Amino acid sequence: MDDLKISHINKNVVEDIIRLLSERFGKEIPHSNARGKVLEYLVMTLDYMTKGKMKISMYEYIEKLLTELPSDINGLVKTPAASHLFNVNKDMTKLPDKSAQLFQQLVYKLLYLS
Repeated sequence: MDDLKISHINKNVVEDIIRLLSERFGKEIPHSNARGKVLEYLVMTLDYMTKGKMKISMYEYIEKLLTELPSDINGLVKTPAASHLFNVNKDMTKLPDKSAQLFQQLVYKLLYLS
């Protein structure tokens, strides 16, 4: 069990669930919990400041992701789907392992963001 988000209109229900989970799983791994109008959850900011609404943002995640990009990435395109997207150029050299790994990590992070 990992990364739970528990909400209920009655805070006693939440307290009971936390108590039950702590009794069952708290001995192996201590848990932490947070309460409030603005929470961090799985790199998302959950903002409950407006009654009856929740805003979800990932601005800090995006900023961190942008700082991880190599400095030599530049250019402008009208669409990410170029006409040659599915054409394989067999004469091209593969990315070095370190660059390939960075590319893969960034793609995974962008997928999570989406």
